[in-house]
Amino acid sequence: MDSFTAPNRRTLLRGAAAAALATTLPVAGAASAAPARPGSSRLTLPSGLQTGDVTSSSAVLWSRASGEGRLHAVLHALDADGKRLTAGRSRRGKGTGADGRPISLRGPWATAETDFTARISAKQLPAGTTFETELFFEDENGHRGEVGSGRFSTAPGHRSDGAQTFVWTADTAGQGYGINPDVGGMFGYEAMRAVAPDFFLHAGDTIYADGPIAETLEEPDGAIWRNLVTEEVSKVAETLTEFRGRHSYNLLDDNIRAMYAEVPVIATWDDHETTNNWWAGEILEDEKYTVRDVNTLAARGRRAWQEYQPIADVRALSPGSGFEPERIYRLIERGPDLDVFVLDMRTDKSENTDGREQHETSMLGEEQLQWLLKGLRRSQATWKVILADLPLGIVVPDGEGQESIANAENGAPLGRELELARLLSGIKTQKTKNIVFLTGDVHYCAAHHYSPERAAFTDFDPFWEFVAGPINSGSFGPNEMDGTFGPEVDFQKAGPAMGSPRDGKGQFFGRVEIAPQGESFTVELIDANGDVQYTRTLTPES
Repeated sequence: MDSFTAPNRRTLLRGAAAAALATTLPVAGAASAAPARPGSSRLTLPSGLQTGDVTSSSAVLWSRASGEGRLHAVLHALDADGKRLTAGRSRRGKGTGADGRPISLRGPWATAETDFTARISAKQLPAGTTFETELFFEDENGHRGEVGSGRFSTAPGHRSDGAQTFVWTADTAGQGYGINPDVGGMFGYEAMRAVAPDFFLHAGDTIYADGPIAETLEEPDGAIWRNLVTEEVSKVAETLTEFRGRHSYNLLDDNIRAMYAEVPVIATWDDHETTNNWWAGEILEDEKYTVRDVNTLAARGRRAWQEYQPIADVRALSPGSGFEPERIYRLIERGPDLDVFVLDMRTDKSENTDGREQHETSMLGEEQLQWLLKGLRRSQATWKVILADLPLGIVVPDGEGQESIANAENGAPLGRELELARLLSGIKTQKTKNIVFLTGDVHYCAAHHYSPERAAFTDFDPFWEFVAGPINSGSFGPNEMDGTFGPEVDFQKAGPAMGSPRDGKGQFFGRVEIAPQGESFTVELIDANGDVQYTRTLTPES
């Protein structure tokens, strides 16, 4: 497969800089909108709009209002030329949009209880159809507010002649590198949008709740990085308002807003949505925190994350009942060629010990492990992508312990490795083929091939793992590999330690193209300038 044509960096920056350079943005409290008073100016969309978890027949539509209002959406099906279908041009699916009639959907009220966010689950949509979307809020007087426009395409419902493409990355606004107007904002997102993917996988660290963002930051080479700032990002997040402010801060960036309006999101979370390398029950010793109980921080961080993600059926919220978190791990069915299994490797993660326990410790938890094995066994898709927020064989130290699955011992599985061994052995036993792991977390890009012929543990079939990120954070790595599951480094590239996103050369994302009929799975690792660093094409096993 030919690589895509890389967008010109000057073009990227020119388009991205328009709003990022608007230094008239309010710098205090801009991330939290106050409720609009009845009779005041119309409702606006301060965080843009998103679509997410798009399948062959469904999509989640998300936006945030400047005050209390009810979310509405109108979907217009488009033809192959990008023009709206008109009534009567198709006889398929009356009332679904494929017949040319717009679909009008009314969602819930956005209130302070959800930081004025709201979502609509659109169902029974026609497969393989591109929709133009219009989202707006109505106030209590029935006045329509600002209308946001975007688009998305449902996944194919049958094997077609067209390819399916997507991008993935991790690590947004970490190490104090936020929205810098001097470089055109988070321009890595514009590089991803420029390749016109069908959807986007965010592998976690969608925010850095534990990393304050200051007006200026000295880079390793002495250059000064300048940030747009808000009150909520000026310190570590501890209150629900501060966690919410981290998410709304990222959505001030024009590059992110433009991409999310056009490219559906499928996201998971990792540690920095709460605090660095956390596990349930941990008590922090960090003096930056007045709230030291990680369970309290994680509950607030999870609620804010779920409020700001376009995810289906993850929130139960009704007057008087409060917030009830639901599971983050889920399956997104993308037609006959692809199933995406989204993991949650944080909720049930065990304590960060040295990882050398003789008994099994947890990364997924038993319920999620069995869900994944069952889902893989039932999947009829040619390719099964597992989106993991932590890599499998990379050693990630946490003080004297290990944040990672790997324990740097290179021997028989111990601790969390025993859980991974059960997963890989189970996949082999049920004869599930064509599994690819995609991940981020470590702030460099890499391609790893795992094989029993090189491993201390041998009861598994060979597979690939590809790593991408950061997209707008400090660069690090590469890290040591653990030999328990026989990884071989096919490629790796890292920027300088704590290197900034300024030149884009140490920031990375991955692009996947699945050929028609699922006949190949091509992976490219690309820097934030759009320059391809590595390519590997896989072919399916029968």
